[in-house]
Amino acid sequence: MLSQFRVNAIGPALVAKHFLPQLDRRSRTAAVFLSARVGSITDNKKGGWISYRASKAALNQIVRTASIELARTHPNAVVTAMHPGTVRTPLSAPYSKGHPTVSPEEAATSILRALDRQTETGKFIAYDGSPIEW
Repeated sequence: MLSQFRVNAIGPALVAKHFLPQLDRRSRTAAVFLSARVGSITDNKKGGWISYRASKAALNQIVRTASIELARTHPNAVVTAMHPGTVRTPLSAPYSKGHPTVSPEEAATSILRALDRQTETGKFIAYDGSPIEW
């Protein structure tokens, strides 16, 4: 569990702490943090993966809180948590049987498109821009 939190919550929190204040205050800027649909507390219908789910839920709270705080000084900044879809990687291989997957390149393209269309800060969205409940 500690390992999952280090990677999925503590690392991104440190990135947010040190990187987000450096964003331009006058123009539209954006920062995306890779979450996962399984980090949604509302959407959890199957259980399992306690450490991973909890670490992604923690990330979502970090992103939401950071977006609120950043909006005070950076009104044009968009900070979002994003589910990239099931990306074909060694991590997802054991769990993706029967589920549609995308290549890392396809995921990156979708992430950039969705982020480009995002106008509200502090949201949890999927790779296609659709909202995900926290």
